[in-house]
Amino acid sequence: MTGAGKHDGAGGRRGVGDVEHSGRPADTTFGGAPPETRLRAARLALWAVAAVLAVRQLATVLNTPSGERLTDLETWVGPHGVLHVKGSIYDSTRFTGTPFGGLVLKPLTHSAQAALGWGWTFGTLLLVVALGLVAARALPQPVGRRTSLLATPVAISLLMLSLPVRNALWLGQTSIVPVLLVLLGCFTGRSERQGGVCTGLAAALQPTLLLFAPLLWFTGRRRASGTTVGTFAACTALAWAALPHDSYTYWVHHMAGVGLGGKADALGNQSLHGALLRLGLTGPLEIALFLVLSAAVTAVALRRAVHYAHDGQLLLAVAITGCAVVAVSPTAWQHQLLWVLLAMVGRVGRRVSGRYVWPVAMVLVTTLPAKMMVPNMPVMYPLRDNLVLLVALAAATAVPFLSRTSPLFQRPVPAEYAPPVPARLRGVPLAPFLRRVVTRPNLLLELLLMRAVYAVYQRVRLAVTGGTTSGGRARAERHGHTVLGIERFLHIDIEHWANHTVAKIGWLRDLFGFYYESFHFVVPLTVLAVLYWRRPVDYRWARASLGFATFLALLGFWLFPLAPPRLMPGLGFIDTVYGPQDLAHPDYGAMTAVTNQYAAMPSLHFGWSLWCGVVIAVVAPRRWMKALGLLHPLITVSTIVATANHWVLDAVGGAGLVGAGFALVYLLTGPRRVATGLDGALEREHPNRFETHVR
Repeated sequence: MTGAGKHDGAGGRRGVGDVEHSGRPADTTFGGAPPETRLRAARLALWAVAAVLAVRQLATVLNTPSGERLTDLETWVGPHGVLHVKGSIYDSTRFTGTPFGGLVLKPLTHSAQAALGWGWTFGTLLLVVALGLVAARALPQPVGRRTSLLATPVAISLLMLSLPVRNALWLGQTSIVPVLLVLLGCFTGRSERQGGVCTGLAAALQPTLLLFAPLLWFTGRRRASGTTVGTFAACTALAWAALPHDSYTYWVHHMAGVGLGGKADALGNQSLHGALLRLGLTGPLEIALFLVLSAAVTAVALRRAVHYAHDGQLLLAVAITGCAVVAVSPTAWQHQLLWVLLAMVGRVGRRVSGRYVWPVAMVLVTTLPAKMMVPNMPVMYPLRDNLVLLVALAAATAVPFLSRTSPLFQRPVPAEYAPPVPARLRGVPLAPFLRRVVTRPNLLLELLLMRAVYAVYQRVRLAVTGGTTSGGRARAERHGHTVLGIERFLHIDIEHWANHTVAKIGWLRDLFGFYYESFHFVVPLTVLAVLYWRRPVDYRWARASLGFATFLALLGFWLFPLAPPRLMPGLGFIDTVYGPQDLAHPDYGAMTAVTNQYAAMPSLHFGWSLWCGVVIAVVAPRRWMKALGLLHPLITVSTIVATANHWVLDAVGGAGLVGAGFALVYLLTGPRRVATGLDGALEREHPNRFETHVR
């Protein structure tokens, strides 16, 4: 497969689009792929997921009251919209599109509002499906049969989940149309002229997309580049003739749309202009710096895009150019950021363990809000407020995507697997394909997933119990009386005695308070860090068991919301950590806004500490280390009871979910391999090599 500008067998020149799709994929056999029936079942399942997500998005938008959905569409074409009334469409600065966009949308002002809402939402979903189809077909060749069959439903599902698509559906925006037009122009046009018309129409709707014209020019599609510029000029001239006053306002007074819509320094504007304004720069200095940075980003991004287009990765080249468009636009609102998601097609990393870092990062950045990705700390606010912009800049200018000529493009360095260990129970492991990898997982990928999972855990923990409402509080208190009754029946209701005893001893009260607030996170993270560095094989099963236990805890919070002793009215407990509480509006410090204190059953404080103790007891080489590890859950259970933060039965529930987590890992992957004398000999003989040997 040759790059753009190379001569084909007949002696003629072929453009990038022709090169990208010429020939059949090299990998068209089944090879090591699963049987045909499994592949068909997986494909049907993925299409079902895509359909469910589409229906969910449709229902979410249409079931919302009319005044709270499709707000931008209502602002434009509603009875009192800027496109419906007489006068300039930019009088209120609410319409952010070009005059050509206003000219295209004006006929919709005569549509019935109910029918327009249904048609707009359903039509947008169809555009998303079309976008997924085009993107999946544009993957760099060759691709295997499995990838070719599964790429389309995966692409559509990711688009449905992405914040830009959800935002566009909710607001009633047109931002998906320019992206689709550019992809159609680059990949499906039967001729360069047709492709240029599509790209030119996209630029007429969003002027910064003219950046694709030089990409087309430098990749050998000069007719398409010229047609792009000509189509943009013709559409702009048509709009100027039909709406001269509005065109002057847009292109001269607002300088191609600057100042339209929300404030340029709002967090939603993920462009260089918005970032500079948020940093406090204003006036001529900010404008000059923005222009200089934009020129530098454009030059670097175009050079990289042309390189990858000649390399046969035209979709990646288009995504890089789109990320540059995000950065250099005066305003790049959330619904305009689909280019960042498309950048996930680039391949980064030499090893299999690192190959997933970039696509996972792109999916997380475009699917989760930035405040869920970055810790809520003042020092991290600049990163959080500009996260999407920084990722777009990285994709456009810095990320070292692999070339198709690299031997690692198709075959990265494989993972090393441990030999299976015989299990005493028949049918274990249940998932034999989950083989034990003996090398360290990629650290960046682990940190990304940990942060995302913990953010989701916080959200779910807050949402599932309903503890912040009066009804949720009453239910949690009823469950508290139930738990206390069971403990009295079992004669283990020691919480009141322990709480009042500790409250009278100042140093012990302070010690338990410090232990409760500090060690809950510090010890598990330390254990994971040590395992990751010194025992990568043990790290994997330990991390998986902790994840299973935490997930099971969420089910407990949902099924059985429970008030801790300190939030139970009339029982006389003393909150030794946070002080006296207004039970209707409890205050527990910095965690008040991010946690739900009515999620006490099971106790993750004790569960995580027990997990630490068990893991340390299993892997620690010295007896005193094992004893110290087992001491941690003993101190923790004393702390949570004495501070009135948990009932005794909460600790029992925490122990049960940790046991279930270890059991699930055992059932799915089989028993852990124990270090042998041979392992010790190999370690002494090859100390540097042994870090990847099975322990």
